[in-house]
Formats: sequence, structure tokens, C-alpha cells
Amino acid sequence: MKIRIKLFFSTLILLIGCTDFLKTDPQGQLIEASFPVSSSDALLATNAVYAAVRNWYYNSGGYPILDIMSDDAYKGSNKNDQLATVGAYDNFTFNTTGDGLDRWWATLYQGIKWANVVTEKVSVIPMDTTLRNRYVGEARFLRGLFYFDLVRAWGGVPLVTTTDPPLHLGRASTDEIYSLIFSDLHYAESHLTKKSELTSPDQGRATSGAAEALLARVYLFQKDFVNAEIYALKVIQSNEYSLEPNFLDANGVNGNNGVESIFEVGALGVEDFNGGGAQYANTQGVRGSPNRGWGFNRPSVDLRKSFEPGDPRLKGTIIDLSDTLDGVLIIGDPDPANDPVVTLNQNGDTINIQCYNRKVWTPGNDTPTQWSHHRRLIRYSDVLLMAAEAMNENGKPADALTYLNQVRKRARGGNISVLPDVLVTDKNLLRDKILLERRHELAMEGERFWDLIRTGNAAIILGTLGFIPGKNELLPIHQSEIDISQGSLTQNPNYQ
Repeated sequence: MKIRIKLFFSTLILLIGCTDFLKTDPQGQLIEASFPVSSSDALLATNAVYAAVRNWYYNSGGYPILDIMSDDAYKGSNKNDQLATVGAYDNFTFNTTGDGLDRWWATLYQGIKWANVVTEKVSVIPMDTTLRNRYVGEARFLRGLFYFDLVRAWGGVPLVTTTDPPLHLGRASTDEIYSLIFSDLHYAESHLTKKSELTSPDQGRATSGAAEALLARVYLFQKDFVNAEIYALKVIQSNEYSLEPNFLDANGVNGNNGVESIFEVGALGVEDFNGGGAQYANTQGVRGSPNRGWGFNRPSVDLRKSFEPGDPRLKGTIIDLSDTLDGVLIIGDPDPANDPVVTLNQNGDTINIQCYNRKVWTPGNDTPTQWSHHRRLIRYSDVLLMAAEAMNENGKPADALTYLNQVRKRARGGNISVLPDVLVTDKNLLRDKILLERRHELAMEGERFWDLIRTGNAAIILGTLGFIPGKNELLPIHQSEIDISQGSLTQNPNYQ
């Protein structure tokens, strides 16, 4: 996002709390009684909320565990690097004390805390009413986003909507969490500007279209297909968005804040969060030569084999050794003791190939340039596929095919010999086609695991990877949070 990133940090120093967010007051000379009180304060306080999505820990604790838990990816990196922590998500052996989940939880609640400062304090500042409501709408959009992450990952969680909550809070019901999410996103839809109305310095801020797209995603997760269709169509019919002609640009630098991007996390090519960089892509960048990062989140052999013959998205998703990207030759880690090029099982089957996530690539051959990746949290092709899925479930297969085939048409890139239009209208068959299309279109973007959970396919597809029904639909609440709560929080089923 092009929001003036350095404006965030004087505010952040004042507002950031520790892991025990319920106990810690904002620190610094400015206190809640004196900040925010002016229109300029309102801008700073709102900008601070956006900082949470650039925090490395916002990305499921720093590592892309949502892809790793799916059938799309393995841990990656050096075979022993973070094996005891990140490796546990490859086979669902993670537990209540493992590294990462506590950081993700804490970061989401930090963002919620900053959003609550805006919703509670900015809403009463004497200033231009439209602008004030927009700031509050942006904060409420982000709070809805944070709570959607929380409720999908952990189910019912503490509900915090004030800057001065009770010291110990138990778990709210999932219905209560979703009620807040819908309230926040509907407010945001009503008070945010359209993307086309944003000035250049404000590119990257939440918009009414982003709120509608997120509403469609939330309704789809709840199997409310009627409302999922309504809100997906609002985005489509707004004519604010379209597909990038080139699939690579949907996640690449040429599409930053582009026609397909509905909400993204912007960053600068600086190896420093405080300087405006973001580490999401560095965590997954090519390791070895060129040295772009750590190489976590390796595309799986199963994902590779699942693409239809000739689908250009295969090379738009996976970087292989000996590829040349933007003039840079990909050599990778040349030491097979660290990272074998191909790993075989005892039967001689290929079970792992040294490769990398193409969707986080940015031009360059050093580490800092990898920190400039703009992570797309919502893009237009996702909305088209959500509309297709909802319409199919609502008995409108012809309309569903229209949106599904728009995505396939862009993917084939003018090559009519590949990715022919889908023609099936049987609801069950078309449902499977749409889910498979989502896998190929959105691979390595953190959506596959949630798609398997919400469609009830996780046990079937992930069972051989260690997924346990009745347990792994949710993540464990970290034991440190339960300890801090002094018994107010209870653990999710079947975790000890």
C-alpha cells in the first residue's frame, strides 16, 4: 500500500502492547486521555491499524503454515531448518506449546487493540464527518479481517471491542464473533470510498469493494450461499475491478495496486519492518543462489501434478531450478546434503522437488528486494470463483459457468488449445470443478486449507498427511495464553 508508511511508527510506539494485550496499557508520553484528539491524530491512529498486516507474525505466526497444512506445500527450506516447529505443520503434529501460534494470536489482538482505539476515540473527534466515518470504517474493516482470521483458526475467541476490556475474558461463541465481523464489514461497506475514488497517496487503503469481497468470503465460509452471491456480485457489478491480462501480474510487481487487487499489503524493498519492508516473501524466497530468502513453503509434487496439461499457471506458481526470472538464473541450494534436488521414497516415487513459490517473486537478486513484495489478501479472480461457487449452490449453473470460465480464459492467455471452457452443469460435478479451479488459481496464497475445511474435504484429502477429524479443523490455543488468562480460556477439543 502507498499509505505513508513512516507515519505509522510514532503512533505504533505509543500503542503497541505485549502478548498479554488485556493487561497492558499503551506506552509512552501520550496516553489514551490525550490521544487521539485531533483530525491529524485520527489519521495517525488509523494508519497504525494497517501496520498489523505488515507485521511478519500476522502471516500465521511468521511462517506460511496454512499452505504447509494443505496438500499444496511442504515445509521447505533446509531439510532440518525449523524442523521441530514448522515441520510439525507438514504432518499435523503441532501442539499447544509450539512456536508461532502465540505470535499470530498476539499480533491479531494487537491489531484489534489499535482498531478499537479508532472506533472508540476517533469516532468522537470533532472533524469532517465523512472523513471521520471513513477512518472508523477502515479500522472496522481491519478488525473484521482480524476476527475472521481468529474465528477460522481457533473458533470462539475473546471478544474485545473496547480499549478498556475486563482483565480476564473467556471465549465468546462463534456466533458472537461472526456477528461482530458482519457488523464491522457492513459499516465499512457503507462508509468507505470506492477504489477509483482513492487519491494516489491513499492507494492500498480499504475500500467499499474490499469490504464487500470480504463479506462474500465470510458468508461462503459459513455456507450462506445466498449472501455470498449477493456480495460477490456487488464487487463484480461495481466495475471497479477486472482481471490482469497476464496471470503473473495478479501477484507480481506490475499488478501492485492494479485492476485485480482488491486488498493488498504493500511494502518497500527495505530489509527492515520499521523502514517499510515486509518479510512475508523473504520467508519463502529462493535460498542459495540467488539469496532471496529462507525457502520455506515449497510447492508439493501433488500440486504440480494436479494442473491440467498446458496450464500456464503451473509456471506462474512454481519456480524450478534452472529457471530464469527477470534475467536471474535460479540455482537454489547446490548442496544436496542440505536440500536434495529430488527426494525419492523407498519405492522410487518422487515425493519432494527443490522448488519455490513463484507468487512471492520480486525482481532482484538480493535479500532486500524480496522484502518489497505486495501480498494480495483479496483479488478479483477469487471473487469471480466465489460467485461461481455460490451460484452453483443456489441452482444457477449457467451463471456459475460464466464466472468460472472468465478465470480460465485469462489463465490460458490466448492459447485456445489449453484450459477449454467448463461445460458441466451437474451441481456436484461443477462444485468439484470450481474447487479444483480455486486450487490452481489461488495456489500458494493461503486459501487451499480453508477451502478444504469449509467444504468438508479436509479429512478425505489431508488424512494421509495426518489430519485428524474433530481436532485439526481448529488450531490449539497456545498454552501461554491459557496460562495468562488464569483459566478464563479453555482449550480446543482433543488438544492437550
